[in-house]
Amino acid sequence: MRDATTIAAEARSRAGKGTARATRLKGRVPGVIYGEKQTPELISVDSRELLKELNKGNFFSRLFTVEFSGKAERVLARDVQLDPVSDRPIHVDFQRIGKGSRVRIFIPVHFTEQDQSPGIKKGGVLNIVRHEVEFFCQPESIPESISISLSGMEIGHSIHISAFELPGGVKPVIQDRDFTVATIAAPTKEDEKLVAAEAAAAAPAAAAAAAPAAGAKAADAKPAAKPAAKK
Repeated sequence: MRDATTIAAEARSRAGKGTARATRLKGRVPGVIYGEKQTPELISVDSRELLKELNKGNFFSRLFTVEFSGKAERVLARDVQLDPVSDRPIHVDFQRIGKGSRVRIFIPVHFTEQDQSPGIKKGGVLNIVRHEVEFFCQPESIPESISISLSGMEIGHSIHISAFELPGGVKPVIQDRDFTVATIAAPTKEDEKLVAAEAAAAAPAAAAAAAPAAGAKAADAKPAAKPAAKK
């Protein structure tokens, strides 16, 4: 589990494109806090601070405390709009998280000890079906990630959600089936055939390219004809 990250914000008095544009010119990103059946709050955050948090990763699975106007709101980030040219944030949405509430959130999946998997040592490939899994959990119990060791796993092994040890109160949204998260797959026959076909196709071209050079070398090596003797 991780502690909530604090973000300093400022209240905004008005919405609208003109006001938002003026906010961005000041180096800030306009945003809104909504949810918990309360009135939405218009805010702005420092663009550099927001970009720093985005670059840390797992932005949408981390708990934040947004401080502004002498109060603090516990929130989750739900949306960030990016500029299509600069790829910098231009708007951010936060959702209030009340005490005792349950959130629905995607959590990253990590795979450890890949070097101890006999299947991977034999040339098998870790085929990740779900890089993230959606869970129900309490805000205080949001894990940074879920992980599983690949030690001892052979080619053909399927890793289902039931194989993960989940923290208390963390349950997958999909509960009617034991879905697959990853498999250890053998290299496909198609890949092997493709490599062989490419090698076979390249061979005639290489031989054709080498032929003129070989002919030139042969001509250079051939002794010059002797002039005919005068009678």
